Amino acid sequence: MTQSTLIDWDFPNPFVQSRVVADEDIDGLRHTNNAVYVNWCGEIAWEHTQSLGLGLAEYEALDRAMAVREARYEYLQATRLAQGLAIATWITRWDKRLTMERRFQIRDVASGDTVLRASMVFVCIEISTGKPRRPPPEFIEGYGPAVLDLPSD
Repeated sequence: MTQSTLIDWDFPNPFVQSRVVADEDIDGLRHTNNAVYVNWCGEIAWEHTQSLGLGLAEYEALDRAMAVREARYEYLQATRLAQGLAIATWITRWDKRLTMERRFQIRDVASGDTVLRASMVFVCIEISTGKPRRPPPEFIEGYGPAVLDLPSD
């Protein structure tokens, strides 16, 4: 049984990463610094992207990338040194024209409590110019199977 099946996640079939809060994650208030959660979300998004066959080499060869356009973080509970966490991500929307949305959830492994929920909207850009561009077919093929089929809000 994997960790993703042991935890009741917000959405099905998450891409999950385990993490233990380290000394360098702690700030002056003796809890995990807010910027650390932002980094963790970025790291798991990139790891998920790579697992879909879209790494930096593919981005560069296609002269395309998915860049963060907006992000929202809801900090629900503080985490502390040596606390075990499970970090999950999903692609929850992909319009295939320009933008994609990812959601994130971080849970305390011991209690199962959600400590953070986040979302990011990515836009496809041309790396050489930084301008928004339609994603290439390789992005649609790579990201497409990972998109959750969620009911509309």
